[in-house]
Order: sequence, then structure tokens, then C-alpha cells
Amino acid sequence: MEDIREKILIVEDEPDTRFILGKLLEKENYDVVSVSNGVEALKKLETFIPKVIVADWTMPQMDGLELCDRIKQKEKLKSIYYIILTARSSVKDRVKGLDVGADDFLLKPTENQELLARIRSGIRIYNLQSELKHSEREKALLEMAATIGHNLNNPLGSLKLFVSDLYLQLEEKNIKNFSEDFNLINQAIERISVLAKDLAKLKDPQAEVYVSDTKMIKLK
Repeated sequence: MEDIREKILIVEDEPDTRFILGKLLEKENYDVVSVSNGVEALKKLETFIPKVIVADWTMPQMDGLELCDRIKQKEKLKSIYYIILTARSSVKDRVKGLDVGADDFLLKPTENQELLARIRSGIRIYNLQSELKHSEREKALLEMAATIGHNLNNPLGSLKLFVSDLYLQLEEKNIKNFSEDFNLINQAIERISVLAKDLAKLKDPQAEVYVSDTKMIKLK
């Protein structure tokens, strides 16, 4: 059965803090993975995509700020809500964090309920962004389908007229040998015509598996 719990990644080099944060979030029924620095986090993100990352600012090998910068530059990761844990309270430090794309800051030591509230807020923002992207993709798909359907109609109309005219020109001659060919051409034209109409009227696009991992839009 698929695990539908919200995914959270903790990036914290201090073992006790990492353990406490992990237990707190697991108690709230989150799917939690913990790592000790930014390098490990990037490796884990190859297989585990969370909605929220909670990362310490100061860590060995790669700190939380550099990790944030790397993540926000990756298309498939940049929507992750990124919370930095830090003992730095100056405006200058916060501005520095925001400049690389951090979404939120929490001063250490953190208060549990505030951390949980920030995480819930981050998940809501992540979900809203995902819904917006889906809506934009759906709109683009509908526009593309309508365009293709409309553009198919013009050459299709010309083809129908051409076949009809050709049939009339051959009518006075022996066209028995051409009858099967004309039937096949007309069947192909009809299939294209139905496709053009379906594309032009597409309202609720849904993809289904065609072969292997290839997906195609389900028209009916």
C-alpha cells in the first residue's frame, strides 16, 4: 500500500537535535528522513522528494545555505519549502538566506509547536503551488489540443474536396479498380475528422499508458 504521509527531510549535523526533530515529526505522522549535511541531502533527494526541508545553517561539507541554493536551481526540487534553522538573528543574515531562496527561518533552539506550525504552512504552500502548476499544464494542453484540432480541419477539408473531385473525374471511366482505394481513403479521412473534433472539444484531459512508460491523452 502506498505511503500517503507528507514527506519531510531533516538536514542537521548535531545527532541529538537530528534525533529529537525526527521523533517529533514522526509523532505527527510525517514520513521523515534525516541526514547530517548538505552533501548527504542532495544524494537522498535523488530518491526522496519531500514537501518540506528543515535544514541547519551551519554544517560541515555543505551548509544549509549552499544546499538551499543548489536545490532552488533544480527544476524538480525548487518547489520544496525550505526552512533554515539558525542561531543567527541579524537582518543581514536573514536577507542573505532569502537571497538564495530560503522560504522561512527559525531561531535555535526551536519551539516545537512553532516548528510544526511552520511545517504545516510550508506543506499548504507546496500543495497550492503544485495545484497551480497542474492547472497551468492543463490549460496549455487544452490550448494545444484545440489548436491542433482547428489546424487539422483546413487540410482535411481540402483533402475531402480533392477526393470528391477526383472521384467525379473518374466516374465516366472504369473505376472498379479504384473503389477499394477510395473506400480506404474515405475511412482514413473519417478517422482524422473524428480526431480533429475530439481535440477541438477536449475539456478534461487525462493521460493513459500507451506502451511502456509512454502516455497519451485519452480522448474518449
